[in-house]
Amino acid sequence: MSIPATTSGGASASLYTSGVAGTPTANNQMNSQMFLQLLVTQLKTQNPDSPMDSNTLITQTSQLASMQALSTLSDTQSSNYSLQQRESASALIGLTASYLDSNGVTQSGEVTGASFSGTTPTVTIGGVSVGLGSLTAGKKTPTVAATPAA
Repeated sequence: MSIPATTSGGASASLYTSGVAGTPTANNQMNSQMFLQLLVTQLKTQNPDSPMDSNTLITQTSQLASMQALSTLSDTQSSNYSLQQRESASALIGLTASYLDSNGVTQSGEVTGASFSGTTPTVTIGGVSVGLGSLTAGKKTPTVAATPAA
């Protein structure tokens, strides 16, 4: 049984190609359109003398709904993780943090800023941009109370 390629935005894609010209690569991402296409193909090619059991059809559509819910949950989880990283980087501003520099020497300083331009937030320590995952320690910067003049 052959499954025709789906078309999205003018590019052809199937189970074994990514829709990009060149060497075909396995496309391991199951999406709802592919699932429905397989189901329709299965219904079209079934034996009329022995049609698909209605319980099987219900099971397969339930699997589609579950797959869509898990996909949505995964997207939400990724968004939440990204937001949590940004909040963590922002919370470090004004604190003292340590990191290992390119020579393996521990450097420390006050976090003066945070950047969210890349995939992982970075903080600025002593003018150096440091990835959030590269920090080795952090502590509250001690504040010096002003002494009253005598």
